[in-house]
Amino acid sequence: MSSTAPIDDTTPRRAWLAVLAHATTDELRRLAAPIAEAQRFDWLRPPETGLVMLRGRIGNTGDRFNLGEATVTRCVVRVAHPEGGSTAGVGYVLGRDAERARWVACLDALLQAGASHADVMHRVVEPLAALARQRHRTEQAAAASSRVQFYTLQAELNP
Repeated sequence: MSSTAPIDDTTPRRAWLAVLAHATTDELRRLAAPIAEAQRFDWLRPPETGLVMLRGRIGNTGDRFNLGEATVTRCVVRVAHPEGGSTAGVGYVLGRDAERARWVACLDALLQAGASHADVMHRVVEPLAALARQRHRTEQAAAASSRVQFYTLQAELNP
């Protein structure tokens, strides 16, 4: 197998795209700039903002219904590898953040290449996942501090 062969399994790709899509622009810029700036990317679809329809299901298995619309920014980029071949990366993020969508697309393209996959995972995705876990713990702690434990309340006795 060539060192630049695309990675086939979609499960790891879903995982790293989820981490990248939930990262902030500042986090992506700080961690990805040293890696991505050394590459030359061809924009197949420059960042563009549009609306998507959000759909839900009653009880998660029942009939579908339209929940509303959300703003999404997307782009597609291709990176050519020095050893030959190329990979295309996509960036979809909620909101109107074109820079964040560009970072996600560039990193997705690099992560699909066998030669740069381990380096990008180690230097970008793993630290971003750790930051997301910490952010989640902080949010949980803030929510837990305001939680009411109803079973600890005592009923008032009427004389």
